[in-house]
Amino acid sequence: MRKVALLVSLVAVCLLILTLQTRGYGARARDAFAIVTTPISAGLAKASRATFGLWTTYLDWKNVRAENYRLREEVQQLRVHALRVTETDEENGRLRRLLALQEHLPLTTLSGEIIAREWGGWIRSLTVNRGRSDNVPRLTAVISPDGLVGRIVDVRPGASIVQVLTDPASTVGAHVARTRTPGIVEGDPRGTIRFKFMARDGAAIQVGDALVTAGQGGVFPRGIPIGVVRSIDDRGGALFHYAELTAAVDFARVDEVLLVTDGSQRDVTAFFPTVGR
Repeated sequence: MRKVALLVSLVAVCLLILTLQTRGYGARARDAFAIVTTPISAGLAKASRATFGLWTTYLDWKNVRAENYRLREEVQQLRVHALRVTETDEENGRLRRLLALQEHLPLTTLSGEIIAREWGGWIRSLTVNRGRSDNVPRLTAVISPDGLVGRIVDVRPGASIVQVLTDPASTVGAHVARTRTPGIVEGDPRGTIRFKFMARDGAAIQVGDALVTAGQGGVFPRGIPIGVVRSIDDRGGALFHYAELTAAVDFARVDEVLLVTDGSQRDVTAFFPTVGR
């Protein structure tokens, strides 16, 4: 009924305007028509602008959201790319150091890659991708540009097991580079390494002293860095004292190594950077 009433009212207004125009009241009719229609036109224009503004705002928001999503994806891709570049640079740096050491050492060596680690609260052993097919003998010394890693204790067809210095069963003849104090570097059940030496030489050892292999026993060449004295355990009148060491090699992060295959006992001190000095 309301729609019918509105339609009748509009028809009546139109008839009235036509009647006024035919009787010479055209100007007044136009004015009256303008008075009636102007607010309606203004309202419609305002509503149109508001609707268009809302639509534009929605499109802008949608475009901004899509742009933000695209930018987030791009940032993520750039981060991944940056990580890959960093990893590649680090790997290239490690390989260059390993190659430089291999080229200058007066020893026959075979490069290898660490492919597995045995964990037990600390690194107990490493697996290197060299084995029987590479003619790797048991007890082969394993080194890195930072120093001594350990020795081969098990040779398999395509890989070998490396006993690292932190293994409690590991022992290496060593001496303090500064004082030549001799002793034994052995693994500790806590996953560290320590230096066992005669008590009468205790006064000659200081925190920060570097230890290197002594070259005795026919396994390790002389002068390979082992670690740095972190603390000294003074046991008073005991026959032996102990010094806690920080290993020269980070066994959890070493990835490339050299296997010393010729058994030479040459002094290689000059081919490693000075440790702890």
